[in-house]
Amino acid sequence: MHPKHFSWENASAELPWLRQQLGAINAFRQELAGLQRRLQDLLRSIGANGHGISEESIAEARSAVDGAASRLARLAQEVADRGIILRDVERGLIDFPAYREGREVYLCWLLGEDEILYWHELDAGYPGRQRW
Repeated sequence: MHPKHFSWENASAELPWLRQQLGAINAFRQELAGLQRRLQDLLRSIGANGHGISEESIAEARSAVDGAASRLARLAQEVADRGIILRDVERGLIDFPAYREGREVYLCWLLGEDEILYWHELDAGYPGRQRW
């Protein structure tokens, strides 16, 4: 059982904020991926010949990766702190705990959908979505 439950109206009111939050999360994901590639390239260069790569460069690259990962984690935690379940960051798949006919279910929304149109049982997941 989830500690917070949403009505359709309350969940819908979160959508503008969620769209913005998911945009920021995806931007940080892309930034993090680039920083990780940079760090891997530096580490490979050291393994190959090590010339021209300083420990300071490695430390700075690691620090940048850690910083971006922390920012990404904070944004995702802000979603969770509102009682919203972020199922798939890349797709923008969101579940809102709710009640339907006296039982706990999820209101299901996917980034790009104009409004919340679907729900599913707790164990059904995205393939089990039904019209609200």
